[in-house]
Amino acid sequence: MSERTDALQRLRGAHEAAVLGELRRSGALSRSELMKRVGLSRTTLFRIVSDLLERKAVVEQPTPQDGPRRNGRPPLEIALNAHGAELIGIDLRRDQIQVVIANCAHEFVGRYSAPLSRAGEPEQAAAQAVAAVEELVRRESISLAPLQAIGLGLVGFVRDPASQVPHDMTPFAGQIAAALGERFGAPVRTDNNARLAALAEATWGAGRGLRNIVYLRWAHGVGGGLVVDGRLVHGAHGTAGEIGHTSCDPEGPPCHCGGRGCLEGAVSIPALLGACAARGAAVADADELTARAAEGHPVAVEVVREAAATVGRTLAALAGHLDPECILIDAEPAALGGLVLDHVAEQVAALSLPAAARTIAVRPATLGADAAARGGVALLLHTASTAGGHPAGGGDPASAAAAAGQGAVPGG
Repeated sequence: MSERTDALQRLRGAHEAAVLGELRRSGALSRSELMKRVGLSRTTLFRIVSDLLERKAVVEQPTPQDGPRRNGRPPLEIALNAHGAELIGIDLRRDQIQVVIANCAHEFVGRYSAPLSRAGEPEQAAAQAVAAVEELVRRESISLAPLQAIGLGLVGFVRDPASQVPHDMTPFAGQIAAALGERFGAPVRTDNNARLAALAEATWGAGRGLRNIVYLRWAHGVGGGLVVDGRLVHGAHGTAGEIGHTSCDPEGPPCHCGGRGCLEGAVSIPALLGACAARGAAVADADELTARAAEGHPVAVEVVREAAATVGRTLAALAGHLDPECILIDAEPAALGGLVLDHVAEQVAALSLPAAARTIAVRPATLGADAAARGGVALLLHTASTAGGHPAGGGDPASAAAAAGQGAVPGG
């Protein structure tokens, strides 16, 4: 591609972004009003609108009339297509898939969840991801014609192929992304799903309006994400935010990551169930553990409290380095409220530079099960906000939230 052609495409993308942005801010507008607001020539504006109509990113609708309608064709306005999928977010976990769709107004208009079987096999995982998107599109009668990009969250050490990170420890990530891109004809951005959940919380959730956040996902595994100075951090090798693989005991048991004594091995749900069993109070799953702790069962309370203190010490060390405004905990044990959050907060306050004049809040995350899928959309919005318009690079959560608009519906 020549430099001139590339420059023309960037200019066209900027013009298109200006038109769509004005429609998101102002709602439906006539062509003449839209032309005045975005400052484009009549020829350029009409060409952009024609292309957007063809792509079904926008629709034409009759202009509302205050009085009786006169004879002749009613005037038309241009409006965003509320039933057109512009961005798709997908979260592939170990045993579940979550999909969300954002329309051309950047409102969440659909969500879908389904069990995920044989997730370790890329062909099977890709096929199930495609099927989940198609099922959501069918249920909500959504058009994929305006689709611009897909954000994909995966378990493990993941890098985006568009990044400069030299290693990819999830070999099948590229295969899944390629299958989705081929089926839906859109570029696919990939990232670790806990990192994407952190980005979603910073954009729409408990961290909205904050620029320095530590996010911990505490469940079957333990992961996390770091937002520093308004940007999602990936690190030199794509492993930033892997809080679960901080070593709490260098002489501890080996971890699947290759380290020893990792936080995940000490406080993950399987570890807590094992600790309860070892103390003579076997529990079947996280729900039963939470219920027993809430009832005050001494073994369950002790196990949860010890785990919260261990998590708190790890987060305190991290907070000492990063100095966040807030630590967000997204966890099945976090449903216990003070039994978990208060103990984490005590450790953070006591150990992370306690002499410093500051308070680091410890809060529960708020977006729920589809946080990482929404984070896939947030990743694409951040790309658009930093690249000058077209979704499909990280960015600033505040910019992405503004791009999403006040009408973005958490959860659809």
